[in-house]
Amino acid sequence: MSDDKSADKPDLQWRILGGLIGLAVGFASRKVLGFAWEKTTGKKPPASADSPDIGLGEAVAYAVVMGLGMEVARIVATRTAAKKWRSWKDAAAKDAL
Repeated sequence: MSDDKSADKPDLQWRILGGLIGLAVGFASRKVLGFAWEKTTGKKPPASADSPDIGLGEAVAYAVVMGLGMEVARIVATRTAAKKWRSWKDAAAKDAL
């Protein structure tokens, strides 16, 4: 049995970079989705979906659009960045040989 747990953990550099990418994509996608919501519905996005001033249907629709949209954007961005990161790491490993 091997005690090498480094294969199970992503390196610290990637964890930091991945976290920053997730934050940036979350911020950008929230802005884009909010803009699209306003153009589609003609209303500003709800400041709080919990507000009783907003209808239940609108609150649920907004939550679904934002949740799904932000998560899809995050997944696509982090997977793309991870592939690029791996290719850079592989190229660096080849150059080291």
